[in-house]
Amino acid sequence: VQVVESGGGSIQAGGSLRLICVASGIDDRPYCMGWFRQGSGKEGEEREEVARIDEDGTIHYAEFAKGRFTVSQDNDGTTLYLQMSSVKSDDTAMYYCAADNKWSCDLGDGYWGQGTQVTVSS
Repeated sequence: VQVVESGGGSIQAGGSLRLICVASGIDDRPYCMGWFRQGSGKEGEEREEVARIDEDGTIHYAEFAKGRFTVSQDNDGTTLYLQMSSVKSDDTAMYYCAADNKWSCDLGDGYWGQGTQVTVSS
């Protein structure tokens, strides 16, 4: 199983960025997939959910992501995108992608990538 994120980088506040996650090797498509992030500004800061797509296509967003971020999945159900707009310095974090098969859809215990860093400068 592989989960690989890309698209991170340095960006100025107010700008846009698109993250991409490609998953493979998991039984049964479409995959249940989601984006999480973990900042480094606070000691012990936990990983938080950003957005996810359930196996039935239902989309969930964290409050901070609503209206600014858009999550989408390709028709094959193995690639997940996160379009980030109007980014803020608080969005600076390592962004992780998680994937699981459509039967259990338990991202916490699913498959995780290594993360892609997003750094927003003001």
